[in-house]
Amino acid sequence: MSLRDEQLFTQLLEQHRNIIHKVCALYMHTQVDREDLFQEITLQAWKTYASFRGDAQFSTWLYRVALNTAIGFFRKGKKQPIIQAAPIPDTPADPTHHLVEEQVQAMYRAIGDLSAIDKALVMLYLEDYSYQDIATVLGITPNHVAVKMNRVKAKLKEQTQKHYQF
Repeated sequence: MSLRDEQLFTQLLEQHRNIIHKVCALYMHTQVDREDLFQEITLQAWKTYASFRGDAQFSTWLYRVALNTAIGFFRKGKKQPIIQAAPIPDTPADPTHHLVEEQVQAMYRAIGDLSAIDKALVMLYLEDYSYQDIATVLGITPNHVAVKMNRVKAKLKEQTQKHYQF
């Protein structure tokens, strides 16, 4: 790899490092585990950068590398998946604040209970990626994304409605 390629990779990685942070936060519970996964994702991105052809946006390619690395972490038995999501930040108090906070926590717990692939699907959906872009990142067809997304939405609705009416 040329010096110019190295500089471009470093610049692109810096511009899109929030993608790696989001994936790490979704799949790892502790700060130490998130840092380990961040390093592993960065290393894998560096190793596979030569395969980046530019057919998709760099951010789409990086999501794919990051998600595959995070999911691979579990398969190799290096880390255990998150059972509960991190707490949400405090918001101004009002009479409905407590109920809303409990509902949001229930939703995060339900998302935390999803499979690694379904978590990735939800994360990309919440990032406003199109079904086509999600399909590209996950390596499945847009129709499969739509089917999986409908199933995940139904599952999340069922899980959260056990405790709350939305």
